[in-house]
Amino acid sequence: MPKPVSLNGNKNLIGMRLIELRKQHGLSQRALAQKLQLAGYDMDRNVITRIETNKRYVTDIELKALAYIFDVSYDYLIDGKE
Repeated sequence: MPKPVSLNGNKNLIGMRLIELRKQHGLSQRALAQKLQLAGYDMDRNVITRIETNKRYVTDIELKALAYIFDVSYDYLIDGKE
């Protein structure tokens, strides 16, 4: 059974929002990966790149980690809603 994709073929809904949040916080992909790793989440720069370019699915743990790092809700990451 194929994995679901959005109508435009993306594998996740947060790619563009992740780019926006990362840039708002002045973080490179490498710096974000380091923050995540220091917080106990095993995400490297390659994972961030693949999420941002919609070439990778996002796990619930990764979603939780990104919400924690950027201090935003899951709804904001997924739908852009405050």
